[in-house]
Amino acid sequence: MLSKKTKYGLKALTYLARHQNDEGLVSINDIATCEKISRKFLESILLSLKKAGFLNSKKGKGGGYYLIKNATEIKMVDVFRILEGPIAMLPCVSLNYYEECQDCPDEKSCGLHKLMIQVRDNTLKIFRNHTLQDLV
Repeated sequence: MLSKKTKYGLKALTYLARHQNDEGLVSINDIATCEKISRKFLESILLSLKKAGFLNSKKGKGGGYYLIKNATEIKMVDVFRILEGPIAMLPCVSLNYYEECQDCPDEKSCGLHKLMIQVRDNTLKIFRNHTLQDLV
């Protein structure tokens, strides 16, 4: 299930992408109000996205946030990994966060493992082939 952090992060990025050409800078209050997100929670999300290199901010009067990459360059796989963590549903099939299953004697013969690899691969294919622009 998609976390609220990821859902709100995607809403905020989409809002920024829609408004980046209009005003350039977008205030956190505008995003919070229009997308119905708690300002405090939104600050935390935007900070994560800023640290990841998707956006930047300008402080002071008239300040706000802005995308530092074009929406066509922001891949959904990268956004999901920053906000949600691993793409895989099980650690034993994760590419970046692999952990051996403690309750599985043999991953190679495990039917669940095989199924979850297919789920991971298809999810990655979708996320790699879509950008923020697709949400706009």
